This record gives sequence, C-alpha cells and structure tokens, in this order.
Amino acid sequence: MRVLCTDTEGKEHELQATNEWSVMEIIREGGLPILAQCGGSCACATCHVYVDPEWKGKIPEPNEEEIGMLDGAFDVTGDSRLACQIIFNNTLDGLKIKLAPGSV
Repeated sequence: MRVLCTDTEGKEHELQATNEWSVMEIIREGGLPILAQCGGSCACATCHVYVDPEWKGKIPEPNEEEIGMLDGAFDVTGDSRLACQIIFNNTLDGLKIKLAPGSV
C-alpha cells in the first residue's frame, strides 16, 4: 500500500503506507520533512497538506477541531487537510497529497 506525496519542490515520492497510521506518520516514516509540531494531536496546523481532488470524497470530512486548526494555517484551499487527521486504510491505497507551505 502506498501514499503518493508531492514535496514543496514539486517532486513526487511514493511512500509505503501502514493501515491505521495517520498520513502524517506515513510522511515522517517515509523520510520527508514535515513539522507536525504537536505530534498528531490536532493542536497545530504544521502537518497541513493538500488532498488531490479525486481523493477528497474518499476520506472522512474534517471535524470541527480540524477545521478550527486549518483556520490558522497559511495558504488554505478547499483541498486542505491536516495529515494527522487522515487515518490510512486499504481504501486509501494510492492516496495523492501535496505538502503545503509551512508544513516543512
């Protein structure tokens, strides 16, 4: 299983994914730089990513806490999510995301 993550320089990386891990953990384990200062507790927005539009409908909607954290992030779009709040499972194999400015 894999996640395709585009870094801030535009290079795509194929990351090995593990079920029940957050996408933030998958990015870190894959060796890409991501701040994720709060360690995944949805207390900051330093794991801000953009979810490819074709995948948006395949992941659960953000909860109010995540929406509140994104309100304080830079360069937020309709595709913005916090990687710590996306839990990987088999249905997300091939998920495409891009690291947002300020996440590295």
